[in-house]
Amino acid sequence: MDPIDAATAWDLIRRCKARCPGTDDDVLRAGGEDAIRVLPGGHWKPLLPVNAEAHHLFDLYLPLAVQPCYAIAQLGQSLDGHIATDSGHSRFVTGAEDIRHLHRLRALADAVVVGPGTIVADNPRLTVREVPGDQPLRVVLDPRNRLDTGFRLFRDGAGPTLLIRSRAEPEPGGETQRAVLPAGEDGFAPGEVLALLRRHGRQRVLIEGGGQTVSRFLAAGVLDRLHVTVAPVVIGSGRPGLSLPPIATMDQAMRPACRNFRLGDDVLFDFLLSGIFTGRPASGGD
Repeated sequence: MDPIDAATAWDLIRRCKARCPGTDDDVLRAGGEDAIRVLPGGHWKPLLPVNAEAHHLFDLYLPLAVQPCYAIAQLGQSLDGHIATDSGHSRFVTGAEDIRHLHRLRALADAVVVGPGTIVADNPRLTVREVPGDQPLRVVLDPRNRLDTGFRLFRDGAGPTLLIRSRAEPEPGGETQRAVLPAGEDGFAPGEVLALLRRHGRQRVLIEGGGQTVSRFLAAGVLDRLHVTVAPVVIGSGRPGLSLPPIATMDQAMRPACRNFRLGDDVLFDFLLSGIFTGRPASGGD
């Protein structure tokens, strides 16, 4: 048999997500043959030849695919830490490989969450388009009840959508679902957002943006992983990626375990956050 290629690897990863082998060894088959053995924690052992691109996919995504419940956030930023210009223009800070990576994260998630700032700035679809995969629930945080329902993800019918507001209002129309959570001065508490989604059976959650929302989930200590892709571009000013409450000394900085992956010309930092206590209070929602 020819070496396992990227398309076959991605199919095996998706099957692994569906089976969610957990802590037990699990053999996945391709073309009628044993292809890889999935080990605890998303480690793996090849049972057939594997090409370089497939190897990259297994290393990067199997640790997520085997987890039945997680919260991961992602950002794509410039070398100097910006995700957009001052005007909000962000198409595109990172390259095509990072866009494909984002779509893979969506395909592995049960829900993808964005704040109102992302909706207003980008009018995103939040769909799985670049890779084969199931469409996750699209979740919009609107703690100030300010968004109108003309944005396309409320009307395009491309996938299930949930609008979370701080007070009950008339249904936004179309097939959009609605939920209510209490909002504080800084918006929704990130832990309450995750708890609500998990009550609805959405155990794997991707926090996609914007920078304020990702920062609040990170500061609240509810993330299991953080993906930050850095592009070799300098914007010089603009909207920051991560923005956390200040610390006094470097020993207070978060230094989680980290893996690095090349995505074309960009570099992805995969931070493992589970079990890290930040001590930084925060809320969710741009």
